[in-house]
Amino acid sequence: MKKIFVLIFFALNACAPMQNQKPGLNVLAVESFLADIAQNVAGNRVAINVLLPIGVDPHGFEPTPSDLRRVADANVLIVNGAGFEDFLDDLLKNAGGKRVVIEASAGLTARNPRANESANQHAADPHFWFDPNHAIKYVENIREGLTRADPDGAAIYRANADAYSAQLRDLDAWIADQIKTIPPAQRQLVTDHDTFGYFADRYDFQIVGMIVPSVHTGATPSAQEMARVIERIKQTRARAIFLEAGANAQLAQQIAQESGARVITGLYTHSLTDARGNAPTYIEMMKFNTRLIVDALK
Repeated sequence: MKKIFVLIFFALNACAPMQNQKPGLNVLAVESFLADIAQNVAGNRVAINVLLPIGVDPHGFEPTPSDLRRVADANVLIVNGAGFEDFLDDLLKNAGGKRVVIEASAGLTARNPRANESANQHAADPHFWFDPNHAIKYVENIREGLTRADPDGAAIYRANADAYSAQLRDLDAWIADQIKTIPPAQRQLVTDHDTFGYFADRYDFQIVGMIVPSVHTGATPSAQEMARVIERIKQTRARAIFLEAGANAQLAQQIAQESGARVITGLYTHSLTDARGNAPTYIEMMKFNTRLIVDALK
């Protein structure tokens, strides 16, 4: 019953009255996973609203006039940062006004490109949240930002952040235990684009290749890059090609036919689901993805 309450609360927080809520504090998070992390920090003090609808890819998001109004009305905006939101500068410029902008990934160092990644991969990887330890840094940054906007709520934000960080440490340990069931030689990831680098670093996976050699979903692979991925899969005998929920499986199926790997669909990366889905919270998203990967590789 407790889990059901939390999920319903997250889905309805924009309209439900909250006990001890700070009057006049309008907090908007760009992505749904950020909103969930932030809500765990805010607790009953502040309702965290979400800019991007469930299932929308931030890489292809184009703000509408109503989105601009929502940003203009917010006095706190939570973003991932690290170049993840390509639209952010124009969004803030067009929305005007002043607000506290919390960059959740501030202070984290982007990973370096790997030797087996395409030479076209130049952008820093902004997908820090796939390591729960980095998510703890998100929690710290959100706590500090909310405290700047609402100093009277400092003790609440600190206590909530500490409690949620403990849950994230438990999540990290749980994922590590699940990964141990995969033989080390089989801990190989082929993905549709460059999303799981921090997950791979934390849990000792080899990134064999990616269909789109970029941190952005809008890029298109060349025939040479496709051939390189197929050859890498054959050389390493990687078992699976992992696709994000909603990704076009056509290229993956072509690679699978020529390489012998299976196509596994349905990973959640940039968006949570609604309360009825497989990934209604950040923690549930990470657990669902882990189970999917482990079941395919062990």
